Amino acid sequence: LYISVSFSLGFYTSLLLTQTPEHILTQTNNKTEILCELKKEPTGVYWYRWSQERQHFEFLVFSNTLGKATYGRNVSQDKFSVHEGRSHSSYSLHISHLQPSDNGTYYCSVSQSSQLLLGSGTRLSVVDALPLPPKTTQTAMSKKPVPWITKSKAASRKG
Repeated sequence: LYISVSFSLGFYTSLLLTQTPEHILTQTNNKTEILCELKKEPTGVYWYRWSQERQHFEFLVFSNTLGKATYGRNVSQDKFSVHEGRSHSSYSLHISHLQPSDNGTYYCSVSQSSQLLLGSGTRLSVVDALPLPPKTTQTAMSKKPVPWITKSKAASRKG
């Protein structure tokens, strides 16, 4: 669904920018960082959030090459900040005081020949408690030797 939405808005995903990571799972009140690396130096980088819940793109912040940031409406400057890499071709979005309301897919974007080129997106999931890893690995390990023993007995009987 949202691919058609993004293309109708004039967003295009681009090989000119690499966005990492693909998915972030973190706890409430933590902070996180999304990295955007560009093939060539832009005039600035835009950051957007797609909200599945509200079905819309929200402009968060634009950071120009001089490090000046312009924020979207009702976007907290305490929560979002953009840090420029030394090479001027990498930018990272830092998000602090994370809440479940911050869930969504975040995109870095650059403007080129009157189009907004979009990164591949980072899905952010903020939860109160991280899920525990399943404990099945130990039981699976202890069961493994059993069939091997029965096989070797069967083989010795034949011999």
